[in-house]
Amino acid sequence: MSPSSATVWKTLCPFWGEEYQVHLPPTFHAVAFYVMDEDALSRDDVIGKVCLTRDTLAAHPKGFSGWAHLTEVDPDEEVQGEIHLRLEVVPGPRAHRLRCSVLEARDLAPKDRNGASDPFVRVRYNGRTQETSIVKKSCYPRWNEMFEFELEEGAMEALCVEAWDWDLVSRNDFLGKVVFNVQRLWATQQEEGWFRLQPDQSKSRRGEGSLGSLQLEVRLRDETVLPSGCYQPLVRLLCCEVKLGTQGPGQLIPLIEETTSTECRQDVATNLLKLFLGQGLAKDFLDLLFQLELGRTSEANTLFRSNSLASKSMESFLKVAGMRYLHGVLGPIIDRVFEEKKYVELDPSKVEVKDVGCSGLHRPQTEAEVLEQSAQTLRTHLGALLSALSRSVRACPAVVRATFRQLFRRVRERFPSAQHENVPFIAVTSFLCLRFFSPAIMAPKLFHLRERHADARTSRTLLLLAKAVQNVGNLDTPASRAKEAWMEPLQPTVRQGVAQLKDFITKLVDIEEKEELDLQRALSLQAPPVKEGPLFIHRTKGKGPLMSSFKKLHFSLTTEALSFAKTPSSKKSAFIKLANIRAAEKVEEKSFGSSHVMQVIYEDDAGKPQTMYLQCKCVNELNQWLSALRKVCISNPGLLGSYHPGVFRGDKWSCCHQKDKSDLGCDKTRSRVTLQEWNDPLDHDLEAQLIYRHLLGVEAALREKHRELSAGTGAGSVRTGPGEAPEDPLAQLLQVLQDLQEAHSSSPAGSRPLGPNRPLALQT
Repeated sequence: MSPSSATVWKTLCPFWGEEYQVHLPPTFHAVAFYVMDEDALSRDDVIGKVCLTRDTLAAHPKGFSGWAHLTEVDPDEEVQGEIHLRLEVVPGPRAHRLRCSVLEARDLAPKDRNGASDPFVRVRYNGRTQETSIVKKSCYPRWNEMFEFELEEGAMEALCVEAWDWDLVSRNDFLGKVVFNVQRLWATQQEEGWFRLQPDQSKSRRGEGSLGSLQLEVRLRDETVLPSGCYQPLVRLLCCEVKLGTQGPGQLIPLIEETTSTECRQDVATNLLKLFLGQGLAKDFLDLLFQLELGRTSEANTLFRSNSLASKSMESFLKVAGMRYLHGVLGPIIDRVFEEKKYVELDPSKVEVKDVGCSGLHRPQTEAEVLEQSAQTLRTHLGALLSALSRSVRACPAVVRATFRQLFRRVRERFPSAQHENVPFIAVTSFLCLRFFSPAIMAPKLFHLRERHADARTSRTLLLLAKAVQNVGNLDTPASRAKEAWMEPLQPTVRQGVAQLKDFITKLVDIEEKEELDLQRALSLQAPPVKEGPLFIHRTKGKGPLMSSFKKLHFSLTTEALSFAKTPSSKKSAFIKLANIRAAEKVEEKSFGSSHVMQVIYEDDAGKPQTMYLQCKCVNELNQWLSALRKVCISNPGLLGSYHPGVFRGDKWSCCHQKDKSDLGCDKTRSRVTLQEWNDPLDHDLEAQLIYRHLLGVEAALREKHRELSAGTGAGSVRTGPGEAPEDPLAQLLQVLQDLQEAHSSSPAGSRPLGPNRPLALQT
């Protein structure tokens, strides 16, 4: 899976600020970052790459962070795939012989323009070289050929097996090699298996730094998730703490906040929030944090301004529970800003009249005209945003409204005087506007509102719009106005916006428990789309060649089925039950002349295997669809272990040239290789494991705190007798951590790699 960043145009010093989290198979060896130069008419050029091996990442448990030099991309090092070999030491009449059977290969690098290769294998030993036949147009060749060499006892020569792409006119392209120690073969007599092809690193490299550098933050998180029952004591303990929060903050959550460092507070907040969201206790958890924050705040103007656990948890909550709502309110306004591409500037010191052209045939615009037009454009956008927000009360998720209701009430109880009448409103807007809407306006790609970053002109418009939203969110206080006097032309709209925003918040928090439950119940009866959008569908017709025609349809993936129709609003014309899907995989480029095609392998109602080929518009969309399909089908019985990355055209598979259409497949499936997305289904066991891992890291601090608290009571060891439970929550927590440690050390049946594999969080 190869996610791609947005393109930053016309610069040698690009900034991306993008973050990816990828679930990788346990067998991965390295992660490579390629920096490309996008070309509109020809193939993109490779500037250089950074490769981080698994060992390098494992050596940095807190993550690799810093600048890494780009290295030259050598074709002889760009290898991939595996080769299936069988090696034997065979006794002979006069001497032993070394027998090498070259069986097949898979996922070889495509070196030719047709998206494939013409591979053959060269076997070298003790000065002799033998070659297999050439398999034309395949990255999944099968040879089943055998070679023998005379073997002298004690010989130190290595056996080298090389894969090459044959070319008629130019030189052959290197596809990778495997080198074997013959001395080890003497001991084992026989060895067979799939061997990863290695690059040829014998060439000298260009000097480091001559191609530039790439700043990365990369972290490998390698965990084992235990069966659900192992986490129940931890989940019950934390949930009990939250349920009792109505009587005042308990003991565990304040201790978790106290022992959590600033650098990992966001991760801990997200894990806790998702855990409680899955238990239906997100509102209660956040309410407990509100009480903690209010209890230690004396000045109203400093409320929720720090990076406390409450602030971080609320940020995560809005991103998890409110992202669709954000898209509905902000999406049309952001799209309009991108489409208009108007020059907008309010700061007189930054106005460039030449950028805006002429207002007439001969007279260029004056600075005053530019400023007035800019102010009018921003007033229009701000007014449209505030109107959309005012109309969105019913669209806001019930759990978000109920959480803001609790926040509003708690703040009003803490600051009841007339001079603080705006404080409850500011508490709500500090999250809704300052920490949610404004960041999304400034960086729409990071909130999945756009596929690409804005150019410089659009970025400035978005920044000014975000500043105006912040002023409205601050309820137009004198302090916010004093910062940038040149924002004054927007003041009439800002003042009107403050009144609209306060009216909106009043309606937003006016939700009773019964209405909240009714809305949540209505939502639970629906199957919300996991992913939807237009795709091009290819169809096979009968037993003849695969037709190259395709049709654009609107697809919708829910937790029940994959369906499609002509348009988003038209009736679904067909659907595939999720339980019938057996694999979702990429199709090799040569099959359709596109690298953005995937296949969904499923069984029809009669139990017969079928394949649907779907073309996406770009590599990122392809990865997102593959990831979404794999996640919702991860527990399906009968998932395939292998598949054909090509198509059955004529009388054979285009990938491996096998003539049996029911052949099991020439490549392994990647059902557990996925991207982590904002709209992923909640994984309760994963979140519990990550919380356990964090608590285990601060166990020493928790034990020290327990000793301090129990010093006056004479409490002894945490461990109690069978059937007995310590009374205080901290002692219970420490015992639960000890039990989980023992469970991990015994590796019970049913455990699985993290989420559902090893996720690699990549931030560039």
